[in-house]
Amino acid sequence: MKKLLFICLSIFVLPLQTLMADETPKVVVSIKPLHSLVSAVMEGVATPTLLVKKGSPHAYTLRPSEARALASADLVIWIGHEMESFLEKPLETVAENAKQLELAEVLETSLLKTRSGVEWDEHEHHEDHATHEDHDEDHDEEHEGHEDHATHEDHDEEHGGHEEHATDEEHDDDHEGHKEHADHEATHDEEHEGHDEDADHEEHHHGVMDMHLWLDPKIAQKVVTETTKMLIDIDPAHAVQYQANSAKLTTKLAALDASLKQKLAPVKETPYLAFHSAYQYFEVAYDLNAVGSVTIDPDRKPGAKGISEIRERVKKTKARAVFSEPQFESSLVETIIEGTGATTGVLDPLGSDLAQGPDTYFILLNNLADNLVIGLK
Repeated sequence: MKKLLFICLSIFVLPLQTLMADETPKVVVSIKPLHSLVSAVMEGVATPTLLVKKGSPHAYTLRPSEARALASADLVIWIGHEMESFLEKPLETVAENAKQLELAEVLETSLLKTRSGVEWDEHEHHEDHATHEDHDEDHDEEHEGHEDHATHEDHDEEHGGHEEHATDEEHDDDHEGHKEHADHEATHDEEHEGHDEDADHEEHHHGVMDMHLWLDPKIAQKVVTETTKMLIDIDPAHAVQYQANSAKLTTKLAALDASLKQKLAPVKETPYLAFHSAYQYFEVAYDLNAVGSVTIDPDRKPGAKGISEIRERVKKTKARAVFSEPQFESSLVETIIEGTGATTGVLDPLGSDLAQGPDTYFILLNNLADNLVIGLK
């Protein structure tokens, strides 16, 4: 009888022991759009932990529960130091044993330069396309000649070191108008006293390269690829599931990209201002006509003079709309557009009010496109 009881218990206990031994990786992700992509890759295996559920990652403070999640993490996925600076010390101390996937590092060749100032020439972002490998072929004909100026080395060879002799008369002849442009910039600097300080703050706050890389579905596909590689590396037991999820996600991202391109085509020439320069990857991917932003740093509001300058920018460019963001005061935008004829709307690069999950990324980008179309049509 005892022997029979032992056999019966073994039948039920052994599978339980096997299930407990079959551990799944503990993954922590910094922001919601990334968390959505990682969740989709891990679907059917485990659910990653999200750190920044609401608000900006620039000034985030870790909660004790989030610190504990980092302490037990096998893998941490984040953009990089310029985006989530709050993670720098915890990753060195609390999560010192976890592997890291720093996307700004592994996707360095896909990054765009941070825009300077709050005023941009129409389609200014196209000049940086030479470093954005996903779009080079699409814009070769449209921007013929840009490739010749992709590097300073090419420029130096073409002009024989003229950069060292910027005041030479011969150089001025070769580059007619450059001196005038430089004088204009100097005058502009005097007229906008204090803007240099803002630019320095911007470079310190956001870095040289723009970190909002998730807003291009083609780059999101690269995020999926790198995430899948890392997960298979730390959890080979679930490699087949990760690969299947990745393939499914690839198809969905391609469909999203095609849908957004069609949706945004009617408004891609319409000028507008964003609250701050967080949407460059989205604007480049769909050839949108962003002509400036309300502020360099969303945590620092423009003064009365700054507001007056932005209002003039709206009138000069005939901007159809000035967009705010949910985590910042919309009253500032209302003040700016008063009497200009421009409308307003809300753009959210992080999906602050969205529930977290595998579908969040797709909802986020569709919302972004829908709100742009509503504001611009």
